[in-house]
Amino acid sequence: MTKLEELIQEINRFEAIVAEWDESQRCVVVGLKRAIEALHKVALMRLIKSLKKEESISALREAVDDEVVYGVLLYHELVKPPKPPLSQRIQTAIDEVRPSLKSHNGDVELVAIKLPDTVEVRFIGTCSHCPSSTLTLSQGIEQAIKKYCPEITKVIAVDNKFLVHSANNLTSPFSQNRNPPWVKLTTVDKVPESGVLAVNFAGNSLILHRQCVKINCYKNACAHLAFPLDEGTIENNILTCPSHGFQYRLDTGECLTAPDVSLQSYPVKIKGDKVFVQLLLKI
Repeated sequence: MTKLEELIQEINRFEAIVAEWDESQRCVVVGLKRAIEALHKVALMRLIKSLKKEESISALREAVDDEVVYGVLLYHELVKPPKPPLSQRIQTAIDEVRPSLKSHNGDVELVAIKLPDTVEVRFIGTCSHCPSSTLTLSQGIEQAIKKYCPEITKVIAVDNKFLVHSANNLTSPFSQNRNPPWVKLTTVDKVPESGVLAVNFAGNSLILHRQCVKINCYKNACAHLAFPLDEGTIENNILTCPSHGFQYRLDTGECLTAPDVSLQSYPVKIKGDKVFVQLLLKI
């Protein structure tokens, strides 16, 4: 057994004995311990200051390489703890925001670290098609990564589908100067002014709202986490999401909770009493 191990065992033995004493006795011991440690810290600080002179700096570095010396200096907060690798710190940051994303059936994963200052991530689950993923990136993931990794200045979300489509030069069926078709969804009298009308057509879930003679059509999905909006409350022409309280102006689709996002809208035209909406049909 080394001398160091014997000293540690001795400290542990005394700590176990003191733990059995009453509170007033323990306070005396704790106070004495703090006073001795404060004295040692001052002595160590003065020693380090004297060794920081140019001719002695190498001796200081050599001393810190010793694990016992380093441990004592670290205990007194006179040296910084070793910084974990960049990849480990990024993963710690992602793990910090992951529970919030998973509570909405979403997730995020690290895609790439592009030195010196860029990290690429990919959203998974509901986060991958959430209209407010940009907000989630800037206010959640990006802030967490920069907190643990100040050397990172750019956090970019990549999209698998976008990358695959770009690689294969795929184009939209409406890219050849073809516009999406106008589809009759309902009649004017069925669209309420005091509420919304939910309509499902060819895989599209939509809500319609009437204000005087104008009708607006939006995707039936909150810009936060894409939860349905048709069961939300409406007051003063403002729709409140029933899931997390995000609020939207029904005349513009503007989000009052997070101004950077808005409801996805669709062009509407009225012929007689019929309401037509221009939709990109899902095939």
